[in-house]
Amino acid sequence: MNVPDWLKLRDGNLRAGLNDTTWLVLLNEHPQYRLVTKPAKGNFTCSITQTNNGKRLDGGLTYQTSNAAFTGGLQELREKLGW
Repeated sequence: MNVPDWLKLRDGNLRAGLNDTTWLVLLNEHPQYRLVTKPAKGNFTCSITQTNNGKRLDGGLTYQTSNAAFTGGLQELREKLGW
């Protein structure tokens, strides 16, 4: 997965999680957010969880594919963080 420029600018990176539907967003090499794509109403959604407290940040949007859900989840995270 390619790391978006907005994340690189903040010393961020992506790392695969425990399975093929989970990715971690790292800031300064520390996992800060977990993105998990999963089926939802015939499409896919991406849950976004802050790793240090379990707070959910996603808006429940749906996407056509799992990859689109992950890309959309990254965009949702960017908007929530105001970046």
